[in-house]
Amino acid sequence: MLESLINPKRAEKGPWKMFFIGILYASLSLLLVHFLFSEDSVLAKFSGLMVVLFCVMFSIPFIYYSIKNEEIEDEEVEGIRGVWKVHGDAIFAFMWLFLGFIVAFAFWYIILQDSNLLNAQIETYCNINSPGSVSDCISEYSFTSNTISTSALSNGSRFLSIIGNNFGVMIFTLIFSLIFGAGAIFILAWNASVISAAIGIFSRYNLSEIPLGLLRYMIHGFPEIAAYFITALAGGIFGVGAIRHGIANKKFVHIVLNVIILITSALIILVVAALIEVYITPLLFR
Repeated sequence: MLESLINPKRAEKGPWKMFFIGILYASLSLLLVHFLFSEDSVLAKFSGLMVVLFCVMFSIPFIYYSIKNEEIEDEEVEGIRGVWKVHGDAIFAFMWLFLGFIVAFAFWYIILQDSNLLNAQIETYCNINSPGSVSDCISEYSFTSNTISTSALSNGSRFLSIIGNNFGVMIFTLIFSLIFGAGAIFILAWNASVISAAIGIFSRYNLSEIPLGLLRYMIHGFPEIAAYFITALAGGIFGVGAIRHGIANKKFVHIVLNVIILITSALIILVVAALIEVYITPLLFR
């Protein structure tokens, strides 16, 4: 039933509508896991992954049909301006969906005060920001802690760590979208949940601080996630194009050139996002 709530063609004409769809999907995912599995001694340990799994299940129909529609449109355009003109609405729809995920995850995570709900995400956050003391970092960022520390890594080390992690996520996004066009939504929903956990940490699990936390992480998060969505779109278009036309067809060669444009753009955006995260965001939020 949920998959019939939104039509990809209508969403592209009003991408902002996907924000509310994202809130609905993420809210249902987190609430289902909390009320159905929080008392299970085994499954509760994997709550962070199960939240993402439910969110992916809800989102796959929209992502699949969007990528299929974009591949058809991609056959008629060429050059950077043409590619962006055709795919811009789809990318914005994905971004609004992603923002809805983040807002809902952060809101319910703080409201429910259940550390297990995003347990894997907190551990991932600590692996990136405090690789030398992950266990201490996890304990520090529990709901009972009021201390928020900053990373001791130098700017150069942080930049290399972040860019390495971002490139890794980009590669996995590309692989997932090539294997299964809509499969990249797993990587993207996962990143939305990690950012939500980070917002919870930054806001000291205070609802009134969520807007500031969103601003803190979205300054660099928006371009970063846009790069992942562009990569997912490129991989999906490539896969659908190969199946529809075969690799020897002239239309497929045309699609490959457009895919290269998209991936190159995504790489540039990722580098810019990492620079913002390391050198600009800390100046605004100390």
